[in-house]
Amino acid sequence: MNSTLVLQNLLSPPVLFFALGVISVLVRSDLEIPAPLPKLFSFYLLLSIGLKGGMELQHSGLDRLVLLTIAASLAMALLIPITSFLVLRTRFDTYNAAAVAAAYGSISAVTFITAETFLGALDIHFDGFMVAALALMESPAIIIGLLLVRLNAPRQDQAGGPGLRWGALLHEAFLNSSVLVLVGSLLIGLLSSAFSPSGMVKMEPFTDKLFYGALSFFLLDMGIVAAQRLRELRAAGTFLISFALLAPPLHAALGLVIARVLQLPQGDALLFMVLCASASYIAVPAAMRMTVPQANPSLYITSSLGLTFPFNIVVGIPLYMAAVQRFIPAS
Repeated sequence: MNSTLVLQNLLSPPVLFFALGVISVLVRSDLEIPAPLPKLFSFYLLLSIGLKGGMELQHSGLDRLVLLTIAASLAMALLIPITSFLVLRTRFDTYNAAAVAAAYGSISAVTFITAETFLGALDIHFDGFMVAALALMESPAIIIGLLLVRLNAPRQDQAGGPGLRWGALLHEAFLNSSVLVLVGSLLIGLLSSAFSPSGMVKMEPFTDKLFYGALSFFLLDMGIVAAQRLRELRAAGTFLISFALLAPPLHAALGLVIARVLQLPQGDALLFMVLCASASYIAVPAAMRMTVPQANPSLYITSSLGLTFPFNIVVGIPLYMAAVQRFIPAS
């Protein structure tokens, strides 16, 4: 792996602020971010990448490569939770295996945003339509996770428990706040770019100038939260720790193969790999708590947030970029 890529990632302000958040917990500092602010910055980041993605999508259009990439993204959102479940089921019961598998079949928008920032620092172009892939990959894994429970849970548990509320599940999967903000801002960016380009120009100071600072602030908070989750690693166990650290590069490697087949440019290939390698720690846990109460939240939240998220942010992104540069020619 190129040491320059690693150093450039490690010494970037967002990653350093993430490390500062981790250190604050390890040294038992009283550093704490007031509760409403992280959610506000999360919405801002989603809104910004949605607007910019919609603008780029309007410029590029829905050509063959866009449609194939989106189809491949949906296929991975279905494949990863199924294969992850088969692996996890060797050590966990159906409920915990399905919940963890659903988390790894979904995506982390913040990891995706960090990868975009990394590409920007390297001055490598990426296409806005990848935001559409991001939006479409979050929800299918939730449905797959619930189907895995229905198909594999003991019959007596299903008979004795309350019926699954599919309406509530679908609402949570497709209309949760992060999906709504991301898809909504994508459509707004698409429509505004087509019919009110001057309006998009006026939005640029908001979506561009503030973005890097907002990401740094948000990752400071994520560092605090991730470090707090590390205390629960004992409950996770060696097997789940290994899965949380090995699954991302394996899924990214599969993403690299698909990106090469599709002939994606380097920037889009990295983003596709990151989507395959990341795990949800917001949308999926919320849905699993509602629909699979038998699963232990400390397992699927600690693995995705306490291990996979830091791994991808610090090591994974430069590792995947090195693989991209090795196997995908620069355009």
